[in-house]
Amino acid sequence: MDGTAAAVRRRIGLPAAALALVLAATACGGDGGDGGGSREAGGTGPSPSSAAEEADGSAASEAGRERLEAAAFEAGGTAASYQVSPDTEEPLWDLMEYRADRAECQPLVSLAAGAVDDDPVAEVHRDVELDDLGEGPTGRSVAVQLRSYGPGGAARVLSALRRAGTECAGGFTEERVLAKAVYRSVEPVGAPEVGDEAVAYRLRIGDVKDEELVLTEYLTVVRSGSTTLSFRLEALSLDDPGPVPDDLVLAQWKAFEEAGA
Repeated sequence: MDGTAAAVRRRIGLPAAALALVLAATACGGDGGDGGGSREAGGTGPSPSSAAEEADGSAASEAGRERLEAAAFEAGGTAASYQVSPDTEEPLWDLMEYRADRAECQPLVSLAAGAVDDDPVAEVHRDVELDDLGEGPTGRSVAVQLRSYGPGGAARVLSALRRAGTECAGGFTEERVLAKAVYRSVEPVGAPEVGDEAVAYRLRIGDVKDEELVLTEYLTVVRSGSTTLSFRLEALSLDDPGPVPDDLVLAQWKAFEEAGA
């Protein structure tokens, strides 16, 4: 039985019209406020020291991003035997700040900046299609995200993810902009033997429009030093899509090692 895909978080987690309105509101949110930092408008503006710190942080972030870009799959190219999308935008669950109703479960939802205790210094995103969508609405895809962290940050992220896998095994609720999705279960599955450590989970998530429909996703996260490699597999079908393919993880791991990131 083919699913409605209403619960597929990346593709249609929000109706297109509603998404456009929310994004427009977000873009306009900082304009015209009374507390702007413009000196001409009478604001105090940033201090020289804070401006210097911000510049240093931006430089470090850009350098980190360049290293990750060198290690990531080529946008529009291939990875193992799969097609990599030319789109490099962050997935919907990061962009729209999906949040777990329990803080300890958040690492299973999103690891983007502001989502968990440790923000990445830099991150890059790729989308890999495992199936030919022209063959029907069963296409599987994987969001591949590389993130670098400050000292100890990546290890803390993996620790938090392991804790979430244990404490949230019985389920939790994912709060979206205009809907909620109920995670029915979180189950550990075999993790790849690469990097310093790795975890993998099978996630059963109720459809946001029909709670009788349950979709299955898989999440694999590998840590190497101060960097994490994250793989989240979704499908447009109600059938279990199976775990993140080993050859995809190994292809990304090989590219990461060769880039020296």
